[in-house]
Amino acid sequence: MKLAVLGRDGVINHAAPEIIRRPEDWHPYPGSLEAIARLNRADYLVVVATNQPGIAQGLIDMDSLNRIHERMQQQLRRCGGSLDAIFFCPADDDTHPDRKPNPGLLLAIAQRFGVALENVPVIGDCLKDIRAAQAVHAQPLLVLTGEGELTAARLPERCIPVFTDLAAAVDYCLKTEGQD
Repeated sequence: MKLAVLGRDGVINHAAPEIIRRPEDWHPYPGSLEAIARLNRADYLVVVATNQPGIAQGLIDMDSLNRIHERMQQQLRRCGGSLDAIFFCPADDDTHPDRKPNPGLLLAIAQRFGVALENVPVIGDCLKDIRAAQAVHAQPLLVLTGEGELTAARLPERCIPVFTDLAAAVDYCLKTEGQD
């Protein structure tokens, strides 16, 4: 079973200055939904792992978050893609075990799908995504969208693969799997 784990804001869609509170504020990056559909066609399970601290902060409720995710799924279906699951952490405290950079969300994904995370691509735009992936021996892939350019500048060296966007990271995943 092949698995890819994606961040949401800054990876699939444009990140808002604060948080995305309404479905109509959710806007995918060009090519990101098509990239997910390509993973689906290559028999990958595609899962989103996202911190959503706005819930704990009272800035967004569960109904709004679910509507945002439904909009994402609807737009994906139009491109021939889908997500197998969306895992999120509502906490705003970095000590919470599920809040990235902690590995809790990734461990929950591994348990739910019965997979080992070693070398599983975890595509993110920030240091929290990279650290969570490294904690479970997954393969962190950095995209330059969202916070990615700032994150790349902070890395001491290019110790992980860096890509312009999700589509380029997916190209890499498919090529390393011997897919076209």
